[in-house]
Amino acid sequence: MAKTPLYVRIERELRARLAGARPGDPVPAESALAEEFGVARMTVRAALNALEADGLIERIQGRGTFVRQRPAPRAAGTLMSFHDQVRGWGRTPSSRLLEAEVRPASAEEATALQLAARAPRVVAIARVRLADGVPLAVEYACFPPHLDALLDRDLESGSLHRALHDLGLRPTLGSSTLTAQPAGPDAEHLHVPATEPLLVEARCIVDQRSAPVEYTISRYVGARYALHVTFDVQPPR
Repeated sequence: MAKTPLYVRIERELRARLAGARPGDPVPAESALAEEFGVARMTVRAALNALEADGLIERIQGRGTFVRQRPAPRAAGTLMSFHDQVRGWGRTPSSRLLEAEVRPASAEEATALQLAARAPRVVAIARVRLADGVPLAVEYACFPPHLDALLDRDLESGSLHRALHDLGLRPTLGSSTLTAQPAGPDAEHLHVPATEPLLVEARCIVDQRSAPVEYTISRYVGARYALHVTFDVQPPR
C-alpha cells in the first residue's frame, strides 16, 4: 500500500488545528512549520496551498497567513441563490460554464420535470460554482425546454434564480435528496482527488403554479461547503 505523502499528513494535522482556531488568527510561517515538522519549506508550502484552496486560510502579502472566516452553513430547509449566499459570506461569487444547451433529457430528468413528450428535451446548464475563485461545487441544472431563454443570460457572473424571476417565474417550494459520492470526473473541476467524497444534493423546485421548473444536482466539496439540518426526534416505539 502506498504511503500517504508527507505534505498530506502535514495538511491533515494543520486542518485539525484550524478547527479550533478563530478567524483572523495567524498561521505560523512556512519556516517555523518546516522546523516543527522537520521537512523542507516546499513540503509545508504544498500543505498550505491545499488549505488555501479549501478556503481555510488566506495569505496577505506583507502581513502573513491567517485563518479565514468560514462560510456559514446553509440551512437544509432553505434554498437561496448561490450568488446571495456567497455574498453573504463576504466573498465574491462566480461560475465557470461547462455546458449550456438544449439536449435530450435523461429518464431521471424527464421524471423530475414531469416532461410528457415522447422524446423530451431539457435546457441543460452545467457550471463550476466558485467563491473568491475557489471551486465549491459542480452544478448540473436542467429546466423545461420552453425556458431556453435562459441560455441567453450571463451564466458566468449572473444568477439563474434571478433569471427565472425575470421570466415571471417564482420558485416557491423544493425537495432535496442528499448523498455522498466520490468526485470522479468532477475532480479536475474542483481541484480535488478523484476519491474525494462530495456532498451531493439532488433537488427539484416548483414555481408559483406548482409546476416543476428546475431539477439540479449539485456536487459540493465537503471541506468547503456545509448544510445545517434541524430535525425532530421521534420517541422510541
